[in-house]
Amino acid sequence: MDLNDPELEFSDLIYAYQSWVIAVINDEKLTNEEKLLTEEIVDDAVNAMRFLSGDVTNAIETSLARVYDVDSEELASLLYPDED
Repeated sequence: MDLNDPELEFSDLIYAYQSWVIAVINDEKLTNEEKLLTEEIVDDAVNAMRFLSGDVTNAIETSLARVYDVDSEELASLLYPDED
């Protein structure tokens, strides 16, 4: 994601963060053999987090945890393992 792109929109930041959360859930919780998480997804999510408020990232995490039936505390430990 090019943060200097004048066409970059808020929805692009949301998409980048959602992609990361979904990839982590997929790789850690689902029985899918295909791994989704890539360095590009991680880098885009880190860049997006610089511009998204905690309320927005929390809402994304909460809604995706519900969709994928993952406990919110467990999801937090998957996303931020160093903060335990």
